[in-house]
Amino acid sequence: MEDHRMAVVGIGAAGCVLAAALLDKYPETVLVGHSAEQGEILKKEGLNVSGALTLKGTVKNYRNQIGALGHFNPTLIFLSTKTFHLKEVLEELENIYRPGMKIIPTQNGLGTEDLVAGRFGLEAVFRISLNFGVSLKSPGVATAAFFNRPNHMGGFAQKNRELGVQIAKILTDCGLETDFVNDIKRYIWKKMIMKCTMASICAITDLTIKEALDFPPTREIANACFQEAMAVSKAVGYDLGEDYLKQTLGYLDKVGSHKDSMCHDVENKKPTEIDFLGGKIVDYGRAKGVPTPFYVAMTNLVKTFEENYRKR
Repeated sequence: MEDHRMAVVGIGAAGCVLAAALLDKYPETVLVGHSAEQGEILKKEGLNVSGALTLKGTVKNYRNQIGALGHFNPTLIFLSTKTFHLKEVLEELENIYRPGMKIIPTQNGLGTEDLVAGRFGLEAVFRISLNFGVSLKSPGVATAAFFNRPNHMGGFAQKNRELGVQIAKILTDCGLETDFVNDIKRYIWKKMIMKCTMASICAITDLTIKEALDFPPTREIANACFQEAMAVSKAVGYDLGEDYLKQTLGYLDKVGSHKDSMCHDVENKKPTEIDFLGGKIVDYGRAKGVPTPFYVAMTNLVKTFEENYRKR
């Protein structure tokens, strides 16, 4: 197997899990976080993930600037920042990018791989759909509520298939079971219809996913949003079939006893990822002539909430 030099950019909840898994077998993995203070904590305390996943990692290499990766010359760069940082992250990566580097967005959201490909080309991009739910308790300490195995990973250039299978095996061997699939966008849509629908509803109401689905008024909104998102998905080429919604609701019944991460963003008066979630459904719907009135309403409500507290 090829000897890879790996970096994880963004050590929030998902990045903490990825980094902890990789560090067990690849101790030279470089972590890129937001501050020198965070680095000091991680180097001293390490990474600890509990719950549905149990992972520990000792941090040797930490940087608080992407530009510092240039000296390390990574071959695989996993992106786990919030999506609203993605444009800025890609601009910084341009300064260190070398042919052969592979950039792997792992965030929730639609279209992240398209932004990466727009800058670096299809051959530089893979995409992962992480199928675990995790929350960050403190720097380097995360709790996984569930892991619906496996994760899914895919590429966009046929010549990258062998490498993609290899990367998926690396993640699996590190404790994050991952399958390489031929059409990763189908898996992204299957997951993101759930995420895009429930994130805004939960953020506005401060309900858990289960509470929002059990309460008739919010369930009515969710049902309408699911139908709109499925229509948009079909219009862009991914007809998920008649059984999709039944399977989705069954899945959410099992894992929905926690709040969506957007709830915490709103509660803590932080920027949300609405542009890559509900906002993308609205954008794709407009491009394909598919009406999405419920999505427009929920997306604009989240944006209004965010604008209000950010101005204050």
